[in-house]
Amino acid sequence: MGLDVRVPVGLMLGIMGTLLLAYGLLGDHSIYARSLGLNINAIWGSVLVVVAAVLLILASRRPRASAGKTAGAGHQ
Repeated sequence: MGLDVRVPVGLMLGIMGTLLLAYGLLGDHSIYARSLGLNINAIWGSVLVVVAAVLLILASRRPRASAGKTAGAGHQ
């Protein structure tokens, strides 16, 4: 099977992380007074973008099986 869950999960986390990071950087900074002045949205948005990048890099580096071969065919 050619299903690699890292690609859709990486894309989903990348989109969510980008939105969260943009909101944290471009949004109203007065809302962070309750969180001791930490920009939580920008921090977690950055974390999500990094995790998404790692997932997509790992998915792109996986070895590809050739189309003519099936797993376990001809092996005893």
